[in-house]
Amino acid sequence: MKCSQRLALYEAESCMAQTLNCRRLVAMAVLLAIAFATLGYRLVDLQVVQHDQLRRQAERNTHQIFLLQPRRGEIRDRRGNVLASSLFVKTVCVDPTLIGGYQTEVARILSPLIEMTESNLVEKLQVHSFVDQQGQTRQDRHVVLKRKVPVETWERIQAAMKGIQFGLDEKKLNGKDRAFLRNLRQSAIYVESQDDQQRIYPNHTLAAHVLGFVSDTQRQTILGPVRDITGADGIELKMNSALSGVTGWRSTEVVRARELVTFRDQEVEAHSGRNVILTLDAGLQHIVESELAEVMQKHSPVSVSAVVIRPRTGEILALANVPTFDPNRAGDFPPAILRNRVIADVAEPGSTFKIVAVSGALNDGFVSLETRIDCENGRFIFAGRSLRDDHPSGILSVEDIIAKSSNIGTAKIAIQMGPARLYSYIQSYGFGSPTGIPLLGEVDGLVYPPKKWSKLSLSRIPIGQGIAITPLQMTLAMSAIANGGALMQPMLVDRVEDDQGQAIVQYSPQQVRRVISESTAAQMTAALKNVVSTNGTARRARLDRYSVAGKTGTAQKPGPGGYVPGKYYASFVGFFPADRPELCISVFLDEPKLPNYYGGLTAAPAFRSIAERAAKYLAIQPDLPPAEALALQGSRVPFASEVNQQ
Repeated sequence: MKCSQRLALYEAESCMAQTLNCRRLVAMAVLLAIAFATLGYRLVDLQVVQHDQLRRQAERNTHQIFLLQPRRGEIRDRRGNVLASSLFVKTVCVDPTLIGGYQTEVARILSPLIEMTESNLVEKLQVHSFVDQQGQTRQDRHVVLKRKVPVETWERIQAAMKGIQFGLDEKKLNGKDRAFLRNLRQSAIYVESQDDQQRIYPNHTLAAHVLGFVSDTQRQTILGPVRDITGADGIELKMNSALSGVTGWRSTEVVRARELVTFRDQEVEAHSGRNVILTLDAGLQHIVESELAEVMQKHSPVSVSAVVIRPRTGEILALANVPTFDPNRAGDFPPAILRNRVIADVAEPGSTFKIVAVSGALNDGFVSLETRIDCENGRFIFAGRSLRDDHPSGILSVEDIIAKSSNIGTAKIAIQMGPARLYSYIQSYGFGSPTGIPLLGEVDGLVYPPKKWSKLSLSRIPIGQGIAITPLQMTLAMSAIANGGALMQPMLVDRVEDDQGQAIVQYSPQQVRRVISESTAAQMTAALKNVVSTNGTARRARLDRYSVAGKTGTAQKPGPGGYVPGKYYASFVGFFPADRPELCISVFLDEPKLPNYYGGLTAAPAFRSIAERAAKYLAIQPDLPPAEALALQGSRVPFASEVNQQ
């Protein structure tokens, strides 16, 4: 080939190569332009079009608002003893991805501290996956091990994790493995940023039916979920608004439920709840509960209840039911035991109710204490039905009718009054209406107006049949007599205080109404003192250094078709010192075991035991001189002879 031809061919090939390179450059430039355009579009889309949405999503992932739970206020007795308190506690969690293959070693350390079996812990320490809302599979890095962990326990957990050993010579490990173990010790076990709270009842069962208990729930708010401790019964429920306090909040940055404290931007402090100061006396409450436990062991009733009231003010110093429960774990007990029987149970009162008809007749002038009434030798026909006395008597004074608890004498007194006046006094004493005690669950009782009475009712209601009342109503009625005829509203809360001990709300005694005159109350006190004499039905209620006035009651329990054989409701309600009363004490037994089921054999001795210890504890001044007390002791009838008491 000629040189010119070769040159032409070379130039042609060169031209083609240049053309091809140009095309490649153009193609590459186009691709780069497209890539930059796509990237620009994406940047515009992210920074402009989706900016607000992505910003909100990023804030949800890293920014969180915590609601700060206020410390729930304390409940204290009248002397300042703490009956209910709250502690801030931790929620202990684990990041299983930081555990590696050391689940067994970690479980062995944590098991005794958080009271969980090693096998259960090993399972929780395993890595588990879940599908999030976007449909992506993720590893769960926030597993709750235990809630309500005290701060002291959390500190022990931290110390245990820092000192955990894995049986390795860590000096020989490479930097990556040493860093892994260090991270495991420091970060694998952690606590949630938001503290929890635990309600503590340091005395366990003491005053459980007064204090009540709380529920621990989680609710959703516009700022996020928050755990609430809310009163569920008793004072915890009734005074919940005062005890709860005011919720605060904190705005901060978080990573996997852990707060980045340096990025905390706003915080509004929570305000603790108020402290509720009760009229209860914890020492007296303990006396009552311990004595009721003895009654349960001795007489085996279904339940036994007692109330101690200061008559002149209506202050409740003790209120107890046995069986009882521990508010720290109220969910472990059946509802029947949680029920406050003093305000929620009703029963026919029996002879304790005789004070209503007799005091009303004395107040209206139908009778005096000296008025003599024929008790028909123990059998009286009224409205075609027979009414009997356990102790047949002929003619008795009104005072002896009370002392001997004559059904016939009481019925005849009520017949003189008539149904309208009797019903008026029943209402005036507070029967058939709530007492106003600051506890939920109180019932009215069963009191029917005269238009619904049968012909027999006028002779049966005065002796405590055909009517159903609560133990508290009966206690307050007797307290009204002790208080000179004035019925007081029961006081259970004395005041509400702030953290500095300053009273925010102070409650004062409130008189509901005057039921009978002071002179009538004095006459009733004189008659009720005879009930506790050797001639009365409550010999076992007598005290050595104090005069006592009171009344026994033994009522059959009604059931389908009439009264149930062998089932009784026994009671005693009394006050001392009789002429200047400091305390009114009532004791109620539901179905004491046979044969000693009478109020004089079961409730009266319990009254005596409680009263003796209460008088010593409160340093109540005796009203009987030693010589008179010794004379009373010498005249005391042996307990074994006390039978067939009303």
